[in-house]
Formats: sequence, C-alpha cells, structure tokens
Amino acid sequence: MAELAKPMEIGISTFLEATPDPVTGAVISHAERLRNAVEEIVLADQVGLDVYGIGEHHRPDYAGSAPAVVLAAAAAMTKRIRLTSAVTVLSSDDPVRVYQAFATLDGISNGRAEIMAGRGSFIESFPLFGYSLDDYDELFEEKLELLLKIRASEKVTWRGGHRPAIDNLGVYPRSVQNPLPVWIASGGNPESAVRAGKLGLPIVFAIIGGMPERFAPLVALYKEAAARAGHNPDTLPIATHSHGFVADTTEQAAELFFPPTQAQMNVIGRERGWPPYTRETFDAARSLRGALYVGDPEYVAEKIVLLRKNLGVTRFFLHVNVGTMPHREVLRAIELLGTKVAPLVRKELARIEAKE
Repeated sequence: MAELAKPMEIGISTFLEATPDPVTGAVISHAERLRNAVEEIVLADQVGLDVYGIGEHHRPDYAGSAPAVVLAAAAAMTKRIRLTSAVTVLSSDDPVRVYQAFATLDGISNGRAEIMAGRGSFIESFPLFGYSLDDYDELFEEKLELLLKIRASEKVTWRGGHRPAIDNLGVYPRSVQNPLPVWIASGGNPESAVRAGKLGLPIVFAIIGGMPERFAPLVALYKEAAARAGHNPDTLPIATHSHGFVADTTEQAAELFFPPTQAQMNVIGRERGWPPYTRETFDAARSLRGALYVGDPEYVAEKIVLLRKNLGVTRFFLHVNVGTMPHREVLRAIELLGTKVAPLVRKELARIEAKE
C-alpha cells in the first residue's frame, strides 16, 4: 500500500453552527459563535492538530459568511496549524477578492493559508450576490480558471462571461506560499473529481452518508484524470470531511452528538425532501464502516485508519458540531482529537508501514 507512506493530517472543520440548542431552545449569537471559533482554533493548534477549516454560508443558522476573517483573527495567536476555507463558494464570489483575502491570511499566518473551492451545497449566496442558478456549473469553471491565473501570476489578463475583463492588472498582496494552495471540494460528483485531477489540484470529498469505501471509484477517477493530464497522482493530497465527535467514552459521544445532529439534519432534510433523521440512522452511521466518526478516541482512530486503508487519504477533517453543542464539550472533543486520536492513528500507520 504505497498510499500509507504519505503523511497523514488530522483536523477540524465547521460551518460555525448557530442553531437552537435542542434541549433548551436557546440560540447562540453569531458574535459568540465567532469568538468560540477563535478559541477552538487556538486550542487545535496547541494540541497538535494539522488544519482547521471554516465553511462559507449565508443563512441564519451558520455564522461563517467570512471564513478568512475568522481564520485571520486566530492566525496571529497560532503557530503551526493550517487555516482553510471549507468551502469557499467560488461560484458566487469574486476570485480577485478571494485571492486577496486568503493571501492576506497567508501573510498574517506566515504561509499557513489554504483555499478549498467548491460550488456550494447551499444556494443562498447566489441570489444574495446576483447570480443565477442556471449558471451553476459555468460560474464555477470560469471563476476557478481566473483564481488559478491570479495565483500563478502577479499581473493578470483574463476575459470571461460573468465578470468584467482584466487587462494586465496586478492583484495584491501576493501570498507567502507560491503557489497558494487551492483544493477542490466535492460531494461525490464524478465530474468534480475528474476536473481536479486534470488540473493537478488536491481534492476533498465530503462523506456524510453511506459507506466511505464507496468513494474508492471517485478516488480512482481522480487519479486516472491526473495521470492522463501529466500529473503524478501519487503526490496529490486527498482529503475527506465527515461529521463526528470524540468524548471520553463512546456512549457519552453518542448521547452528546445525536440531539443537535438530529435537529439540524431534520432542518436541512425538510428543505431537501429527505426522510426524518432517526436514532436508527445515526447508530447505523456510527458503525465501523459508516460515515459518522462518533466515539471514544480508540474507536474514532480505528475508523480513520480504515478510511486511510480504503481510500488512501492524506488528510481527514472531523466536522465536530453539526448543530449547536456546549462549547466546553466541543473544546474537549478537539483536545481528545489532538492528544489521543491523532497519536493513535499515526502509531498504527507507522506499524502498518513497517510491515510493508
């Protein structure tokens, strides 16, 4: 298994949930949730986690409409953790401003910024910024092209159909990293995997249901496309993002994580026509081959190692709070992920590599 020789990074992703508490009904303010996020990032850095990502959303139940700003607030208080969007909804944003925001973050953090670009699974940003969903795919392709041009060259000349042309103009500040890392985020769309492979960009798969091993064909598509385009697929990072929670015991993790997860999944489900989210659904997803990483450190580590074996991932994002949870419990989960789970994963991968 050549993939197992690659470094393994473990981190946190969040949408900065500001949903009603499923027990009390109280709603955390956006301001408090933003401050909590900065505290989470600082702790994640202290306990040795590799990356922290914030997803962009434009709706009342999430506070993360400006991920780069929140990440920058923590950048000056951290030393090594990488800071990324998860995702930037590039289709409805301006690639010039996206690059400038994350190049600024890159400067403040001294080279720890990343962009995770996606089309967005929520659509609120399209009418908000004056875009039509009829142009969903075309917008992303065009704006990704421009973003990659900007990161490749200080002066840019570009023309497209959804943004005014740029004629030999400079984009500043320039990033510390050259190039500034840009990942492609995918919910499982084969075309997205092929696009990322052709461009030689790292990819992140959001695996929030079913069995993670079912994404193996998409990983194969990605690598095949990369190879055909002249890129070395063995050097390209592959990440996954999945919901989960770590506590001192598996029972505690399940009891803490289920109520807010059920509440928020049912909100989203009503919007999308999904069936109600039940405890049976939750418990099935917590099984070893399921997509929920909920349990004590040993169990979550076991599931991450299995994911690595099945998909060859080089980075794993644990999306800790699907709905609002007590801040102290979220901090404890981050602490356990960094001090218990990550060392267990690294130790087991080293053991496997030694046997190969």
